Amino acid sequence: VGKILRIAARFLQFVLALTVAGLYGVDLHHAAEAHKYADSKWVYAEVVAGLSCITVLVYMIPILKTWACFGWDAVLFILWMALFGTFGKMYISENPEGDSGIIRMKHAVWVDLVNMLLWFGTAVYGAVIFFMHRRGRTLHTGRAE
Repeated sequence: VGKILRIAARFLQFVLALTVAGLYGVDLHHAAEAHKYADSKWVYAEVVAGLSCITVLVYMIPILKTWACFGWDAVLFILWMALFGTFGKMYISENPEGDSGIIRMKHAVWVDLVNMLLWFGTAVYGAVIFFMHRRGRTLHTGRAE
């Protein structure tokens, strides 16, 4: 059951990171078409989404114990938290008044929140498993802790 839940969580992290990349990428594309600068907040969102996608792909390597990488999951949780805080402050209380761009960004904020919670969950799970296995016996003699 645990393995299926981990795979489902990683799959959701990957899909939602791709979703965020698409949602924020639209604004970056429009800025590039209008020959305007790329706002650093949107670039940050793309970088965090890209790091998340790459991380999940690396975690798919079968020999890697992903629970041992709980520190990196915690770093990604902090990055997602900053992303959610930044865009949440900008868009949660915003009245869209029929503006599809603002509606899209309000949706993106909630996807950021779900991503943040997923990375928090995998970081906590990884830390728990890591510290539970830390006190195990050695492979060769079975005597030492």
